[in-house]
Amino acid sequence: MGDPAGSAGEAGAGGAFGCSAAELRALMELRGAEARLRVQEAYGDVRGLCRRLRTSPTDGLSEGPAELERRRRVFGQNWIPPKRPKSFAALVWEALQDVTLIILEVAAAVSLGLSFYAPPGGDSEVCGQASGAAVAEGEAEAGWIEGAAILLSVACVVLVTASNDWSKERQFRGLQSRLAQEQRVAVVRRGRQAQVPVAELVVGDVAQVKYGDLLPADGVLIQGNDLKVDESALTGESDHVRKAPDTDPLLLSGTHVMEGSGRMVVTAVGANSQSGIILSLLGAGGEEEEGRRERKGKQRDGAVAVEMQPLKSAEGGDVPRGGRPRSSGARKEKSVLQGKLTRLAVQIGKAGLAMSALTVAILVLCFVLETFVVQRRPWLPQCAPVYAQHWVKFFIIGVTVLVVAVPEGLPLAVTISLAYSVKKMMRDNNLVRHLDACETMGSATAICSDKTGTLTTNRMTVVQLFLGDTHFRAPPAPAALPPRALDLLVQAIAINSAYTSKLLPPEVAGGLPRQVGNKTECALLGLVLALRRDYEAERARVPEERLLKVFTFNSERKSMSTVTRQAAGGFRLYSKGAAELLLRRCCAILGGGGQARPFGPREREELVRRVVEPMAAGGLRTLALAFRDFPPAPEPPWDDEAAVVAELTCIALVGIEDPVRPEVPEAIRKCQRAGITVRMVTGDNLATARAIATKCGILPAGEEWLCLEGREFNRRIRNEKGEIEQERLDKVWPRLRVLARSSPTDKHTLVKGIIDSTAGGQRQVVAVTGDGTNDGPALKRADVGFAMGIAGTDVAKEASDIILTDDNFSSIVAAVLWGRNVYDSIAKFLQFQLTVNVVAVAVAFTGACITQDSPLKAVQMLWVNLIMDTLASLALATEPPTEALLLRRPYGRDRPLLSRTMVKNILGHAAYQLVIIFTLLFVGEVFFDIDSGRDAPLHAPPSEHYTIIFNTFVLMQLFNEVNARKIHGERNVFEGVLGNPVFCAIVLGTFALQIVIVQFGGKPFSCSPLSAEQWLWCLFVGVGELVWGQVMGWVPGGRLRCPGVGRGGAAPPPEEEEEEEEEEEEDAAERELRRGQVLWVRGLSRIQTQMRVVKAFRSSLGGPPPAPRGPSRPPLGAPPRAAVRGHAGHSPDRRHRRRERGPPQPQQQPPPPGGPPRPPAQPGDLALGGPPPPSHVCLGGAPRWGTGGRRLLID
Repeated sequence: MGDPAGSAGEAGAGGAFGCSAAELRALMELRGAEARLRVQEAYGDVRGLCRRLRTSPTDGLSEGPAELERRRRVFGQNWIPPKRPKSFAALVWEALQDVTLIILEVAAAVSLGLSFYAPPGGDSEVCGQASGAAVAEGEAEAGWIEGAAILLSVACVVLVTASNDWSKERQFRGLQSRLAQEQRVAVVRRGRQAQVPVAELVVGDVAQVKYGDLLPADGVLIQGNDLKVDESALTGESDHVRKAPDTDPLLLSGTHVMEGSGRMVVTAVGANSQSGIILSLLGAGGEEEEGRRERKGKQRDGAVAVEMQPLKSAEGGDVPRGGRPRSSGARKEKSVLQGKLTRLAVQIGKAGLAMSALTVAILVLCFVLETFVVQRRPWLPQCAPVYAQHWVKFFIIGVTVLVVAVPEGLPLAVTISLAYSVKKMMRDNNLVRHLDACETMGSATAICSDKTGTLTTNRMTVVQLFLGDTHFRAPPAPAALPPRALDLLVQAIAINSAYTSKLLPPEVAGGLPRQVGNKTECALLGLVLALRRDYEAERARVPEERLLKVFTFNSERKSMSTVTRQAAGGFRLYSKGAAELLLRRCCAILGGGGQARPFGPREREELVRRVVEPMAAGGLRTLALAFRDFPPAPEPPWDDEAAVVAELTCIALVGIEDPVRPEVPEAIRKCQRAGITVRMVTGDNLATARAIATKCGILPAGEEWLCLEGREFNRRIRNEKGEIEQERLDKVWPRLRVLARSSPTDKHTLVKGIIDSTAGGQRQVVAVTGDGTNDGPALKRADVGFAMGIAGTDVAKEASDIILTDDNFSSIVAAVLWGRNVYDSIAKFLQFQLTVNVVAVAVAFTGACITQDSPLKAVQMLWVNLIMDTLASLALATEPPTEALLLRRPYGRDRPLLSRTMVKNILGHAAYQLVIIFTLLFVGEVFFDIDSGRDAPLHAPPSEHYTIIFNTFVLMQLFNEVNARKIHGERNVFEGVLGNPVFCAIVLGTFALQIVIVQFGGKPFSCSPLSAEQWLWCLFVGVGELVWGQVMGWVPGGRLRCPGVGRGGAAPPPEEEEEEEEEEEEDAAERELRRGQVLWVRGLSRIQTQMRVVKAFRSSLGGPPPAPRGPSRPPLGAPPRAAVRGHAGHSPDRRHRRRERGPPQPQQQPPPPGGPPRPPAQPGDLALGGPPPPSHVCLGGAPRWGTGGRRLLID
């Protein structure tokens, strides 16, 4: 970063500018009225400050690159150097802190030291068998090799771990760098607006600030429209601060614009800005802080860090109000996979520690009994080093058992899988900000999505217009409109909108104009151009600084109003907003001749019924445009919005089309097939939202769903005191699919209610999309928050976990796919690792108990551990996802990591391997006609016998790694293997290394070269793993019990758990076949039901009663219970019926034959295509029968 003051000479004199960096820095430390007075005293006003900085308050800077670079030298760059990354040596030191590695290091060092100690020659006979007298001369000198080999293996493990950490650090910083590069700011240069990267901002730039922005630099406000800023990151105060040039003109970096818009002149950037000063202090004190921490702990400096860190440090963390720092990992509860892995690792670690201790105890006990009881040898001091060598060897065996048993490779597998997925997700337009969000999406059960820009294209166009008592189905010719009404319409659109919203020429000839800014306002500007008028001319006549008062749009107002001063005297207010809301404030409307006429409640209801509702039913967004004139005196109280924005005159109504993205319906169908419920939460009216939801497929045909407005939603979930009751909410959310006219509070309430609910028996995992500042709370509360990369505000992006760079809902489906792939990749690795764990621990323990030695030596165990941890995690964690992942329901939070099929595979393959290993251990020397390796003395040379056992063990793991690619009972384990070159390279590379170790490893690896015949037998047994895997596929796993493995909380009922397991593991083809059977049975059932309905109506009209048909029938439209039960005794479509486990709803039964006639259908009874019923229950899709748009209800 450049020196904030450039050179000393330039800094002192302000570098030919009228003020210096230090002077501006001191100015920005003031607040409120004090800051305003300082600006007035030093510069006269903000325009005087602009003159000092040689910039224009309207046209901005007009300098070339050389002058801009000079400003950076004088005032500094808008960049703060990040905290220096850890060096590779520091990462190596951290890896050496692992407890098991420290134990191994100590044991290896002791073994190494004892190997160089030789007891007196005459005493070797006295020490007996323990002395290793049977060892050939010169072989005892090789005892140091084992200790050295262990240290070398530890060094390899440490280097691999440090390399992975270093790679992870680089990826994290690369992600941060990309996030920083994508953040841009709107500035005015040479009179034209431009988007420049935040790092290129310079002092003197005139920057546009608007609702949702995170201010990138300090500045002084030139002009503002109802501007409110959240400065809680600096002051801790939650109240929004109103900013205006005549009250409080200072805007500080790191604060959020919560409302309004304006322009500011940049006065401090980078390390000179308020956030930069704090971050520089933190960064500079980082190394001193670490030093102090070791000496006397983090005391005063820690308090400074806690107080200042909210301003978005280089690591991206923030601190909530209240003082305690909050890391990115603690911002939400532990992720689904992290929680399960932690519980599982603790359970396995405890079991491994117990087995390790037991192994050491048995080895020592057997040695003591053999030496001092069976051989009756006395304890001799000169034999102590010999005994110690044996005990150290036993200790090393125990430690290696612990090393193999403890799944320390799990964090590495998770890291590799997440890093790989995050890199690939960037190609699918998912920019992941928090790694845990990636795997959490794999467990998502619900998505609450915005409508505009996410489900729709956000390319808005006015397609209908109501003006002068005429409803135009397309933009009319200018001659068809009354001149006065046309002028008012153009002025209301051009002036009452953000001046940053504009239409630019298309990028390619014949293309559509580019929409810059608010898309709704761009659609209205497009209408102005279609009427052959120039909105820029209207804006030039009334420049932004002459606007008297602006009530900017927000989610509570749902409208925007602007007050201007008329040339002839007086004031005029223009307003636009939601049609049904703004029409309530209108007392007049422009008639056919362009003159205003009274507009009462009856006319309003008629206009809504005749114009607004048909537009909304067609999926159009309806807006009303209105105005009001005020006399010159008395001047109204402009801050009283309720009094000012009232008694309006309606100019026109417009219908804006925002087409559904063509790929969205298919994406939503994929989500529904995957067991994920999609809900639309929008600010549009109910009819528009319902129409769009139907087009998207959010309201599937044949089911009853709730479509509520925010007001009705609150009425249903709150008690008489206005408090939200979870029990009431649990009756609403399972069937809720559309929430219209919702506020950000409603969105947050819905998300929190679904997450906190226990109605479905398990905790829901909720993803939320948002683009506005007020969506921040919902994005933070959700398990995964998606912000829009194009239309999203900086506040929304900061609150999110993943940024959709294309604002497209289909990209969320890609995130689900990758999330599930992460989950399955970890499960694959877990199945492989636990098989190795079980076999290695069993072999070491049994060998210790029977032969007083482990068939697998310490160095061999470490090589197996390397295969099992680093290489296998890399191979299995980089498996690409397949569409089959979306054909199952999401894994619940309480579902164990180890499914029954996985437990079956682990135990089955472990049994196969143990049988082979123990057979080779006890009769292998007979089969191969070689010397036995059992009961070999200390420091004996490597034997062919134990080398065959080691080689066979490793080859079985390699082929079992292929089996581990499939964890749901699939037969073809080679499917897609060529699509993962990493897997192929690792398997082949490991095999090649194994050949080198066996043939040339010698004493360090305790290996003796094998013949070709012995290699073929080892390969034959290894390939047998693939055959055994096919055999295991025929073994049913439904009855296996694995209580509490990797699980927290109570287990579900056995029947339900078994049914869910069978459903999840059934083959895709079988699933499709069963689905077809269900649809066939449903069709037959519906025909029978319709025949009964016809007969029932005939009976009610006086016809002969139908013959009795026995017991009561199932509900209308439901198949007979016995007809649709699958081979396992459960409903094949349970996945559809149990997606939302809300409270049981009473089922409607058909009346008994010959019963009383039914009451006539009411106008509000679940009609499709008409206005919403009073209860806001709507059907998605076409009616099941009838052509009149109504569905018959049978009570």
